[in-house]
Amino acid sequence: MGARGTHGFRFAVSAAGLAALLLSRAPLATRLSADQAPVAAPATPGLSIEQQEEFLKKAKVLRTRGAGKGVTGTVRATLSDGTITHDASIQTIDESMREFRSNRGTELNFVDSWRYNVAAYRLDRLLEIGMTPPSVERTYQNKAGAFTWWVDDVLMDEGARLKDKVTSPNVPSWNEQMWIVRLFDQLIYNVDRNLGNLLIDKQWHVWMIDHTRAFRLYDKVKTPANLSRCDRRVFARLKALDAATLKTSMDAYLTGPEIKSLLNRRDEIVTVIEKAGPVGLFDRK
Repeated sequence: MGARGTHGFRFAVSAAGLAALLLSRAPLATRLSADQAPVAAPATPGLSIEQQEEFLKKAKVLRTRGAGKGVTGTVRATLSDGTITHDASIQTIDESMREFRSNRGTELNFVDSWRYNVAAYRLDRLLEIGMTPPSVERTYQNKAGAFTWWVDDVLMDEGARLKDKVTSPNVPSWNEQMWIVRLFDQLIYNVDRNLGNLLIDKQWHVWMIDHTRAFRLYDKVKTPANLSRCDRRVFARLKALDAATLKTSMDAYLTGPEIKSLLNRRDEIVTVIEKAGPVGLFDRK
């Protein structure tokens, strides 16, 4: 992955931006009416995370079709290794622009890359979050790309949940998951979290997908107000992250400057959570 210039970012308020803002600021226990798995509970019974990764790397692509949502050319593929058949999303986008204009505003030194899907998944595993489905590097139609496990048993995405006013049957658990989502997005500087890429399965696990516009070169978090609380185990692993570990895990997916910025944001997050005192940590059920 080639070196990239410093990212610059400025927003114009828009409907899409407002939706993202509402997601970040909405009350955690908002009352609401009742197609992507946690690490501890693989979507396919009996398959470990490592087996899911191996399947994504080697299973034969039987057929493909459009994924139905998103703007990054995502393909939904059905894969089979002769024993197991399962779907995956495929993204091969790998673009960079000096200036990118959208209805959210203008971003300088813009990058939109499949590599960030793999990096986000690997970071999720390092932190033992378990809210990002397995994603691996694989060639598709002579292009490098990310093959990501298609999460089973999805009830809805966050947009549908808000629209239909559906409430989680376990509000404390929901709140804990959303605190982690918000912290993770600040850590990776995700500029494209939207209501459609937070998926909710039938067990009310939240899944974070589509991270192709993350890992910007900013040393400060994007929205400090979104930092509130953190799972105690995740926090311990967050504090223990270092450049050597990140380089070993994702040298092919993040540049040195991207890793450095991530660690600087980590330092800010740790400071905020520690300042909150005992209330800043919880033990996820």
